[in-house]
Amino acid sequence: MKTSSVWIASIALVVSFGINALLIGRSLQRFRNEDRSVSVKGFSEREVKSDLAVWIIQTRMADNDLMEGSRAVEAAKNKVIDFLLQNQIKQDEIIVEGVGVLDKKAQQYDNFQQGSAFRYLITQKLQIRSSNVDLIQKVSRMTGELLQVGVFLSSSDYGNPLQFYFTKLNDIKPEMITEATQNARKAAEQFAVENNSKLGQLKKANQGLFTIVDRTASLSGGEGGYASGTNDLYKKVRVVISAEYSID
Repeated sequence: MKTSSVWIASIALVVSFGINALLIGRSLQRFRNEDRSVSVKGFSEREVKSDLAVWIIQTRMADNDLMEGSRAVEAAKNKVIDFLLQNQIKQDEIIVEGVGVLDKKAQQYDNFQQGSAFRYLITQKLQIRSSNVDLIQKVSRMTGELLQVGVFLSSSDYGNPLQFYFTKLNDIKPEMITEATQNARKAAEQFAVENNSKLGQLKKANQGLFTIVDRTASLSGGEGGYASGTNDLYKKVRVVISAEYSID
């Protein structure tokens, strides 16, 4: 009886080991299959034309008499507006900003001496915002005509006074995302072929931010998001998709 019990226990132990080995083997096989994957990137790039121009025109007068200086700035502003209108820029595209006045005598750390410098520095800014980017670019190159009528344009405090923007990104987003996704899959398929494997299902994907830069700027920065670049009329738009596929 005792011998029979030992045999039964031994057989049960062997069966148990066999079942455990089978389960472990299947688990390892499943782990290896699920772990086989490839990560790839696909990108899409477009060259686009800006659809918005923003031009800052700034006149500046220096005078010891505030009223005289203000009248001179007002006259210069009117001449600038006439120049713009005569060159087919619309009235509603011209924004007259406030007049800025700097009183040097009132500056705490300015060693102002009457007679050696003008006391008041008066600035008038106009902003032109237009979708007619070609016209704005053309007229911006004609400002020498303002000098001929006695209007001096001072340099902008914000870098380049003429800036171009592309605002219609949403119009091209879907097509670019599709193209970038397709390029990522092609890269994954090529990897699978070269490794005698079969491409499986998409496991996960991540869309990078869209990047907009001037056409002549480098895009080596990749996926950094919206980039500053407003000097060129033409832009480059780029998006990168990161994808992971299983390999069968």
